[in-house]
Amino acid sequence: MADPDVLTLAADLIRIDTTNPGDGTGRERPAAEYVAEKLAEAGIDATLIESAPNRANVVARITGTDPGRAPILVHGHLDVVPAQAADWSVHPFSGEVRDGMLWGRGAIDMKGMDAMMLAVVRAWAREGRRPPRDVVLAFTADEEASAEHGSTWLVTKHADLFEGVTEGISESGGYTFHVGGRRLYPVGAGERGTAWLKLTARGRAGHGSRVNHDNAVAALAGAVHRLATYEWPLRLTPTVRASIEGIGAALGVPVDLADVDATVARFGPARVLVDAVLRNSTNPTMLSAGYKVNVIPETATAYVDGRVVPDARDEFEAVVSSLVGPDVSWEYEHAEVALSADPTAPAFAAMAAALLAEDPGAHVVPYCMAGGTDAKQFSRLGITGYGFSPLRLPPDLDYSALFHGVDERVPVDALEFGVRVLDRFLTT
Repeated sequence: MADPDVLTLAADLIRIDTTNPGDGTGRERPAAEYVAEKLAEAGIDATLIESAPNRANVVARITGTDPGRAPILVHGHLDVVPAQAADWSVHPFSGEVRDGMLWGRGAIDMKGMDAMMLAVVRAWAREGRRPPRDVVLAFTADEEASAEHGSTWLVTKHADLFEGVTEGISESGGYTFHVGGRRLYPVGAGERGTAWLKLTARGRAGHGSRVNHDNAVAALAGAVHRLATYEWPLRLTPTVRASIEGIGAALGVPVDLADVDATVARFGPARVLVDAVLRNSTNPTMLSAGYKVNVIPETATAYVDGRVVPDARDEFEAVVSSLVGPDVSWEYEHAEVALSADPTAPAFAAMAAALLAEDPGAHVVPYCMAGGTDAKQFSRLGITGYGFSPLRLPPDLDYSALFHGVDERVPVDALEFGVRVLDRFLTT
């Protein structure tokens, strides 16, 4: 089943500029209204929920044929990261089709998936079909920032809309990863936790020409350097273990869990699927101090993007406190939980079966995402999240580089593939 809408839907959504600069000024409402309209055309009642001016979400429930089965959530965010038109080959909000590709900000992350979601349920309505499980659709705001106006708002203010839901699917999984002539499809079964840190050093202000052993900038610089260079120890979670074993089997590479780093090194390009999730991490990203070269400031601040593997939060906090030292304080700028999902669960098996039905001979493997998605927020309602936005991609298209990158684009036939896979998954 391929829906003739999917390209039109995706292009239309890309043309609606929903840039989220991260400062609270996003504007998803026009896209939310478009989604609600397209659902209404198919006779699907949708609830449009505005959490703040211009920050809107859409939720709809499609009743399944088997009330004894728990509902499933399918969610996608409507906001996108900024794009500078001068850097692109095409205008990032043009929705242009060129060389068999749909170009534009959100093509991959994640208006393409939003369009696939719409295309599947609109096809059901046209053809008089219903899924076995209730399917709850959620199109969210603010995922590209803190999710305050999107999934966080939904789970805290409108949890009733997700009553009974036990599992959910969303972005960053089910895409083709080519390596050594083989096709892998990594499906997300975990996420590292978010741990964005704000560091503050306070010292004695003074003239830059005088001796000052209480220099806030120097103290902060030392703390930042220690965090950046610390070698976090290996923490092999069940999801990552399953990922390593699955990738090794698919590639015919021997797996030695007593020497994980050596094993991963043998994966070639596929090592990118596990490299970033073997450990916690702390990457400095922002620095701020002073206002004049000959004035020693009283305070200095830095921001660090920390990420935490499942069940390692206590260790992370203890190590950070030790590394920053007594002269620098730290606090969370933003923190979210790490996630783990069972790669042996029936839902995962159904995702794998749906992919392999469309691409026989491929290999489906679980993986843990280095970053985070709205699945973190929905987990507060007891919803187990998987990364499953299926796309069949050619070998020369670098999927990971397209996320937040210049010239974001997706093959048109990849969207059509995704519609078929989603339909098969949701109707089995």
